[in-house]
Amino acid sequence: MVISAHALATEAGLEVLRDGGNAVDAAIAVHWALAVVAPWAGNIGGGGFLLFRSSDKAVHSLDFRETAPKASTPDMFATGPDHLEGRARQVGHLACGVPGSVAGMYALRDSLGSLPMERLMRPALDLARIGFELTEADAHDLNAKLELLRSASTRPNAFISRPKWSAGDRLIQPDLYATLERICRNGPSEFYTGQTAELILAEMARGKGVMTKEDLANYKAVWREPIQGEYRGLRIHCMGPPSGGGIILLQVLKTMELLDVAAMGCLKAATVHSMVEAERRAYADRAQYLGDPDRSTIPTDWLLSAGHIAQRMSDINPKKATPSAHISRGIPVKESEQTTHFSIVDGYGNAVSCTTTLNGSYGCGVVVGKAGFVLNNEMADFSSEGIRVDERVGAKDPNRIGPGKRMLSSMTPTIITKNDELYMVLGSPGGTTIPTAVLQTVMNVVDHGQSPTEAVSTGRFHHQWRPDSIRVEPQAIAVADSVELVRMGHTIVCRPPMGRVNLIKVDAHGNLEAGVDPRGDDAAGGF
Repeated sequence: MVISAHALATEAGLEVLRDGGNAVDAAIAVHWALAVVAPWAGNIGGGGFLLFRSSDKAVHSLDFRETAPKASTPDMFATGPDHLEGRARQVGHLACGVPGSVAGMYALRDSLGSLPMERLMRPALDLARIGFELTEADAHDLNAKLELLRSASTRPNAFISRPKWSAGDRLIQPDLYATLERICRNGPSEFYTGQTAELILAEMARGKGVMTKEDLANYKAVWREPIQGEYRGLRIHCMGPPSGGGIILLQVLKTMELLDVAAMGCLKAATVHSMVEAERRAYADRAQYLGDPDRSTIPTDWLLSAGHIAQRMSDINPKKATPSAHISRGIPVKESEQTTHFSIVDGYGNAVSCTTTLNGSYGCGVVVGKAGFVLNNEMADFSSEGIRVDERVGAKDPNRIGPGKRMLSSMTPTIITKNDELYMVLGSPGGTTIPTAVLQTVMNVVDHGQSPTEAVSTGRFHHQWRPDSIRVEPQAIAVADSVELVRMGHTIVCRPPMGRVNLIKVDAHGNLEAGVDPRGDDAAGGF
């Protein structure tokens, strides 16, 4: 089974599985295809995280997160002595980190894949060459970013070739096809030291970016030890730092395990209150302690220890909200929600959970001239925006900007086992809302007995310490429960739908059940 953000990418993965490829082969094919058919988040100009569980029950995680260019400095976005400027961190050439996706796909293929890269790139090459028809959502998302793509890019490109796009229009990307064909022929060196690298560097020169030849040549994807925890007899496998999502998920689950959540009820005031109180403390920990483990000492084991979690949650009042101002201070980061996730299980028993992103929708808006792909705006994920310079530059901030550093993320690819057998594979886009979307989905299945479809469709809420409010999808929480939460001291703010969880669940007979989030165009397929 394959679930991804686009039907054509899902089909690319299924074709690979039908040809005898394994889950990693399918994941690589899906990733390349998403770079063509979902350019708002699918990418070769971004990065991500992947969790893999093999049929022999070993779990591995790959970090292909972007890195800050060598010339990056903590005050590179400061416009005056006191404050930071936000736009340059979001839009244009300074906003992008060194892309990791191409290195990540080759690291996967070389370590765990079984089919030739030429076979895995074939669907993406065909889709870029002959084009594909835009869905209503595709056209809407592209039209919303046309002004950004026109203003930030320095050369003509396929995205801005029309004044407006409509559903049914065919998007053909000849420059991207040429880039993918060169990568397919020459390998990852094409992207990091070859002609494509030269096109990136020329784009940087035109836009006054700071990424250099050395930055590209030195990029490496990193295999890391996944983190693990327990919840009601299940084993939860997650990505560790520089992803903060796994730690948040495990901290909150460990707290909720002490309560009879099933009896409390789904989306009832008592349940929401308890989850919010745990979330606000977990996100405060994220802001204070998490960052690039290669550049700072990240106390992962301590953060996940029973003693720390018990102490951290010990002052939760079951009847009253805790003001976030009373929770220890860190540096919150506003993280874009335009990410994409796919989940895959193959016939051999291997599983992949992968989340990848450009950060913002269409990244920093820069399409590399004559290369046809969008660059990320991941520099915005460092601790900076809205913070005074003298507060941000403190040496204790593990997520401050630094040369070669990987920025903190909320991506939460997750694999869950039951009695040492595969049980769930899931993840979501959504920026800082990713961990809570995954959390609610897990609890919907485990505590509330929901089917995969119900679990991903149920209304969502989110709290991340700062701002101090519960963000709620429309009509997710009943009026009576909302009133009760306000009486307890919570502030409730309605917001657009959050997350697009793709869930594969293995039933008691070994069959695969799909939970496809209705909030997007995501598509499942299997055989």
